[in-house]
Amino acid sequence: MRERTVSRGLWYGVAAQMVWGLSPLYWRQLAEIPPPVLIAHRIVWSLVTLIVLLLATRSLPSRAQVLQATTVKTYPLASILIAINWLTYVWAVTAGHIIEASLGYFVTPLVSVALGVLVLGERLRPAQWTAVGIATTGLALLTWFTGALPWIALVLASSFGVYGLLKKQGPIGALGGLSIETGLLCIPAATVIAWGGLGDTSALQIGWVGLLLLGTTGVMTVLPLALFTASVRRIPLAYAGLTQYLAPSLQFLLGVFVYKEPFGAAQIGGYALVWTAVLVFAREGLLARRLKATTGDIRARLPHRPVARSPLASSEPHSDPAGSRRR
Repeated sequence: MRERTVSRGLWYGVAAQMVWGLSPLYWRQLAEIPPPVLIAHRIVWSLVTLIVLLLATRSLPSRAQVLQATTVKTYPLASILIAINWLTYVWAVTAGHIIEASLGYFVTPLVSVALGVLVLGERLRPAQWTAVGIATTGLALLTWFTGALPWIALVLASSFGVYGLLKKQGPIGALGGLSIETGLLCIPAATVIAWGGLGDTSALQIGWVGLLLLGTTGVMTVLPLALFTASVRRIPLAYAGLTQYLAPSLQFLLGVFVYKEPFGAAQIGGYALVWTAVLVFAREGLLARRLKATTGDIRARLPHRPVARSPLASSEPHSDPAGSRRR
């Protein structure tokens, strides 16, 4: 039964990462729509989809959860960060920067680790420091060789890294939290839709296929998140950590081989260092979790030996009345 649960969870995780990884194919079909309007639709339709899903599963956040001080402090900023992340990613995909967008999600786990050190005071193991250093060197080389800061990757990694840090402190689950975030963004999003419309690309110009895709932006957002949430409940963190690199890998391959984005010698060196950092980080995390599991298993197998108690440690009261008075 345990193996079946893990296997199912692993497939859920792979499916979630594949949806995220192949998402450029989806967003490129809507490239005629201005990114702010596209993200506004994504916010509104995501909220609708989330409400339906949470009502069906009876998992809407309670009023007490929504009004908690932590929720009030955390989710407004989280909503701004996820809007920045979505807008940057969709603009990058539709403007022909899929490769650099994939770089952002390759380095996001390393940014999260660095934020843990800077904000939470966490300690890194030597291999983790090595991975962060290699990735930083790779980004510096990309800046040097290309003559431009990889700002798309940096915005995606930093916005999602801080977003994850905030969500870690939040009292509500992933889907419930996203419903609050999209709810906070719903009025500004509706305003963008009402004022901006579809610009030069009217509903008639994008056709019924475009309208159908526009209406499914909520499903495209919620489906992989629901699959990922179901996955992490069923599989060890080591597996979840390894599957997270599937999405940026697919995005990178789409950028290079499907959309023929430029990827020459100037980028190869920097990307190679970033990929090396990812391998070091993933391998270290896997080994650390295996060591922890092995240590716990060994401790569980050790026989329990009761410790002999000395007379001084006896729970029975002393018979000496003088001693009793001293106590």
